[in-house]
Amino acid sequence: MSLKSLALIESWPVPHAAAGVVRADGTVLGVQGPADRVFPLASVTKPIAAYAVLVAYEEGALELDDPAGPDGSTVRHLLAHTSGLAYDEHRVSARAGERRLYSNAGFEQLGAYVARVTEMPFAEYVRQAVLEPLGMTSTSLEGSPARDGVSCVADLLRFAAEVQAPRLLDPRTVAAAMTVQFPGVKGVLPGYGLQNPNDWGLGFEIRAAKSPHWTGALSSPGTFGHFGQSGTFLWIDPGAGLACTALTDRAFGPWATEAWPTLTDAVLAEATGS
Repeated sequence: MSLKSLALIESWPVPHAAAGVVRADGTVLGVQGPADRVFPLASVTKPIAAYAVLVAYEEGALELDDPAGPDGSTVRHLLAHTSGLAYDEHRVSARAGERRLYSNAGFEQLGAYVARVTEMPFAEYVRQAVLEPLGMTSTSLEGSPARDGVSCVADLLRFAAEVQAPRLLDPRTVAAAMTVQFPGVKGVLPGYGLQNPNDWGLGFEIRAAKSPHWTGALSSPGTFGHFGQSGTFLWIDPGAGLACTALTDRAFGPWATEAWPTLTDAVLAEATGS
């Protein structure tokens, strides 16, 4: 089966684009565009970084409620953007757990913490814990754990298949990653304004009832994933039993807020027959 709906990316106002869809059993339903072309991920880096943190947790290198980041914050707070750290600055703007302050700085402190407890540079830990076992040979995470990853559609489909049917992690750990952490906390979803609540799991944003949102009207409330300012996204819809990723080389903007939900709804309608 090859999803015709993926051809929608050919009309996007971007220099280059690639997209793909994978089922929970690892079956690739379709790919459009150059699946092996490497793109900057921007914040789609975060779910991959978070997965490595969860591997470190299962290996016993850390506990989710270990102190990390600013005073009162833990690994869990950093993963769920409730540490109180500012967006792009290593300064405290709120008490831990008080608000959902989306924070690149928080993921940078998280990477530093994992590097310290594993006695290994975070980029190398990610490579050994996630990228190498999954065969993600075109993916790397050098620089900021918040936004400096690069990857291709083929690799992200491997990652999305893993998240849907975990082999590297206990399924209960992945279930926790897609479960709301610190329920009821409000905050700004970058590009989409204040959301109350602004639900988030462990490194993955959760769609819930957010409006507006970058996924589609057909997306189930349990849909989780991430988008990036480089014009990239990855969502996993457990209700539909599939995941979709799209990578481009045009910065996020009004074009994406229009194009992404349209593609998402077309993919879900075609793949599920709804």
